Amino acid sequence: MAVVFAIVAMGGATGLGVRFAAAAGDGAEAVMTGSTAEDPTPSPTGPVDPSASPTDPADPSDTSTPSANPSDTSTPSANPSDSSTPSASPSANPTESEQPAPGAEDYVDIADAGDAAPAPAPGANASSGSFISRCGRNENGHRNSDNFIVAPGVSNGAHHMHDYVGNLSTDANSTNESLAAAGTTCRLGDRSTYFWPVLRDIQQEGDDVDQPGGGKDGNFGKILTAERVSLRFRGNPQSKVVAMPRFLRIITGDARAFTNGPNAPNARAAWSCSGTPGKVSTTQYPLCPAGQLVRRTSEFPGCWNGVDIDSANHRTHTAFADRITGACPTGMKAIPQLQITLSYRVPVGRSYALDTFPEQLRKAVTDHNDFTNVMPDRLMRYAVRCINSGRRC
Repeated sequence: MAVVFAIVAMGGATGLGVRFAAAAGDGAEAVMTGSTAEDPTPSPTGPVDPSASPTDPADPSDTSTPSANPSDTSTPSANPSDSSTPSASPSANPTESEQPAPGAEDYVDIADAGDAAPAPAPGANASSGSFISRCGRNENGHRNSDNFIVAPGVSNGAHHMHDYVGNLSTDANSTNESLAAAGTTCRLGDRSTYFWPVLRDIQQEGDDVDQPGGGKDGNFGKILTAERVSLRFRGNPQSKVVAMPRFLRIITGDARAFTNGPNAPNARAAWSCSGTPGKVSTTQYPLCPAGQLVRRTSEFPGCWNGVDIDSANHRTHTAFADRITGACPTGMKAIPQLQITLSYRVPVGRSYALDTFPEQLRKAVTDHNDFTNVMPDRLMRYAVRCINSGRRC
C-alpha cells in the first residue's frame, strides 16, 4: 500500500492552527468489555480501575488484533537514532500555529487498508496462555512530555505528551527506586509503567495550547482518553517463557519513522478498527465505519538476552521473534510478550491525530510505546505460570 506524505505550508497565525472538515459516516461508539487476572496476591496498592472484576473473562476480541508490522524482520535495528523517543531535541520547535495539520493523504478507509499478517503456527512446546494487567484508562489524567527511559532527567524530553497507566510517579526523574516506592492504578500491585503518545481531537482546542509537549511543540487539539486499554502478556509459538527481570525496560515502534523513511526498520505502527478484523494500516489513520472504535496496537519484543535490563539504544537487549516461525533469535529467551491495544471513540471523519516530535508532522507511522516492568516477583511468576500452562488469566 503506497502512502503519500505531503508537507502543508506553515502559517504564522495564532490559535488552533490548520483545521479541516470532517467526512460524514466515520464516527465510532464505545464498546466496553472487562478482562482481568485471577487474583493471587493481597489487595492492590493505590487507585484501581473501579470497573475491574476478578471474575471478568478475558476479551477474546483482543486476540484478533492484527500483527503490528507484517513486513518487520525478526530483529530490530541496533541504530541508536532509531530509538522510540530519542533524548536529542528536534531540529525545530515550532509553535502550534506553525505545525501543519494532517492532510487527506494521512487517512485511509479501513476497507482499503492492508491485510494483517497471519500469526506463526504454534509448535509442540508453545506457550499459549495469556495474562492481563488491569490498570484503567488513565482516568486520573497522568500525563507529561517526559521520557525517563531515553531522556532521563530532561523535562519535555519527548516534545509530545504521553498518557500513563500503572505507576503513579512516572516522569523525567523516575528511577528504579522511585518507581518501586510509588502507588499504581493497576490491580494486584503491578507498579509497572505503561505509556504512549496521546491521541487528540484536532477540531477542538486543547487546554495545553501554550504548554511544552502540546501547542508549543505543534501538538494541537483536545486530548482523547481511550475508551478501553488492554495490557495483555502473551506466550511464544515455539517455547515456554521465562520471567522478565524487575525494571526491564522495553520500547517498541519508532517515534522518528517519518523522517527515517517509510521502511524505517523499527516502525511497528498498527492502526485498525474494532469491528473490521483482518485489516490494518501501518502508515495512515483508519476511517472506521459508524459504531466502530479506532484501535492502535503496540506489540513489544518478546525475546530477551537473559542478562540486561536495558541497552545503549534501548533495543538490543530485547528482540522480536521471527515473524514466520515465531522463534526467538539464537541465544535469547522468550519472555511474556506485551501487547497494548488502545481503543478510542474519535470524532467523525479526518479529525484526529497522534502527538509527535514537531518534524514528524503527526504521522500515524510514528506510533510507539514504552514499558518498564515493576511487577512484584510473585505476580510475574504467576503470569509466567498462566502463559506456560495455556490459561487465560
